[in-house]
Amino acid sequence: MSGKSTCVEVRLPSRLGYEKVAMSTAASVAKLMGFRPERIEDLKTAIAEACINAIEHGNKLNDGLQVGVLLNAGEDALEIKVIDDGRGMKTLPPKPDIDKKIHGEEDPRGMGMFLIQALVDEAEWVAGANGKSSYVRLLVRLDPPIE
Repeated sequence: MSGKSTCVEVRLPSRLGYEKVAMSTAASVAKLMGFRPERIEDLKTAIAEACINAIEHGNKLNDGLQVGVLLNAGEDALEIKVIDDGRGMKTLPPKPDIDKKIHGEEDPRGMGMFLIQALVDEAEWVAGANGKSSYVRLLVRLDPPIE
């Protein structure tokens, strides 16, 4: 990201429900940046999924650990990092088969990463050094103004 940026940091306990704090913070930052309402809704869903993954899979629901959410608002994009104390993943899971999920042939869970990728412009999962501080980096570009 180029130019001036503003960074907002939120620390959440590893308890389900607190992803809503990250959602509302991200929505506030995106609104200040001028994002369209439907884009803000996409962002909120992606952030919630990323935080839930960090709480459940990264921190294994250990409420002694925290999830960090860094929001870096640039001139033309919002970059988000959701950081946990997990090892991260060596490889991304396979793309879910929606038909199999609907017909009960595949676990109905496991859509989070696929959903995140569909809702943001860039998504990157980074394993932390020494098996700690893994994160997902999301980038959502601000649409140019309609003239």
